Amino acid sequence: MNYDIIIIGSGPGGYVAAIRASQLGLKVGVVEKAEIGGVCLNWGCIPTKALLKSAQVFSYIQHSASYGIKHTGEATADFPSVVKRSRDVAEGMSKGVQFLFRKNKIDQIQGFGKIKPGKKVEVTDAEGKVTEYTANHIIVATGARSRELPNLKQDGKKIIGYREAMTLAEMPKRMVVVGSGAIGSEFAYFYKAMGSDVTLVEFLPAVVPVEDEEVSKQLERSFKKSGIKVMTSSTVESVEVTGDVCKVNIRTPKSNEIVECDIVLSAVGITTNLEGLGLEDVGVTTDKGKVVVDDFYRTNVEGYYAIGDIVHGPALAHVASHEGITCIEKIAGMHVDPIDYGNIPGCTYTQPEIASVGMTEKAAKEAGFEIKVGKFPFTASGKASAAGAKEGFIKVIFDAKYGEWLGAHMIGDNVTELIAEVVVARKLETTGHEIIKSIHPHPTMSEAIMEAVADAYGEVIHL
Repeated sequence: MNYDIIIIGSGPGGYVAAIRASQLGLKVGVVEKAEIGGVCLNWGCIPTKALLKSAQVFSYIQHSASYGIKHTGEATADFPSVVKRSRDVAEGMSKGVQFLFRKNKIDQIQGFGKIKPGKKVEVTDAEGKVTEYTANHIIVATGARSRELPNLKQDGKKIIGYREAMTLAEMPKRMVVVGSGAIGSEFAYFYKAMGSDVTLVEFLPAVVPVEDEEVSKQLERSFKKSGIKVMTSSTVESVEVTGDVCKVNIRTPKSNEIVECDIVLSAVGITTNLEGLGLEDVGVTTDKGKVVVDDFYRTNVEGYYAIGDIVHGPALAHVASHEGITCIEKIAGMHVDPIDYGNIPGCTYTQPEIASVGMTEKAAKEAGFEIKVGKFPFTASGKASAAGAKEGFIKVIFDAKYGEWLGAHMIGDNVTELIAEVVVARKLETTGHEIIKSIHPHPTMSEAIMEAVADAYGEVIHL
């Protein structure tokens, strides 16, 4: 029962680390108490995108006349079928990871893993049987779960988290979504698109508050245009459940307001899964609910590592995956560079989509940079006009002195696919002039990146 590497958790951090370790010739075991693939594949990234695609298709059908397509009768959403498709997609992805485990000769160990001194892992299976394993290196990648507020306790029925929001038996007529980060905003869009009356409550002054201010304002306009009631600088004080009705007491800048709904979705962030892992027994240092690690994810105890949502940094699937690869390659003795956390793309899959990387305009100014800002609206894009997707823009920020690409912020159709160009360009230290001189295909949405950069340098053609 001895391994080179044992990984606790099979999410996008754990399973990617396991496969990379196997590629490098290491014997790997992965401990998982639930579904292979973790939250991302089963209850997060993938199934939510399946739901959002159904909502987008439904919206296309409802607005088909604007594309010259007429159909008889009224389009209706079969909500249980939408949910079933999402679950089928998640199941297929999980089976795909199980196939990769078999292909790479990775042992799957079912049960709850607990680390012990002496580089040991104790696994308790569903029947309560305890088995002890040893490894030269142990990586903890247990992820996170929906955060609960004291005044917004989830009961799983009327006050729910993201997991329940993906598998409701029927579509609620009215929903209050608390929190407008990526999760809250995506579900607000989804349920509104499917036909629910949605109220979105945000404690801070702007929706998607981590984004550039102009992006936040655009999404709020788009949400309001779609019929979502947006309440910023507002707090849910309490929820009173009476029968089938939730009475949500919301404190706004002007007064208190009672909003009645069928379901309250709490999307106020996440809490790390550190309980019962044995961190204290081994002596692993934690801080504010996170495991303390160095640039290569080593804890203060030799032979023990941590990656993903449980360490400081953006709680994103792609970040966890790269942390896992970096950790494994360092263990294997390869030369690896620490991850540049200033070049991590973030994506929100609402309609319109949001994608960003690097500094916002406000952050760049506060950091003391003299900046050049370029902006290109999709109203001026031929491809966007042809696609009927003219909402949004691309905004770029450069250091005026040295030409460093400080950040890019996008809102519009398919911008989550466009952001990678900026990530690669910033990694390669590409200048704005090199982007302008790189021929982009026409007509595409990606042209807007070139045009926005050209705008920053006073060379834009189509504005």
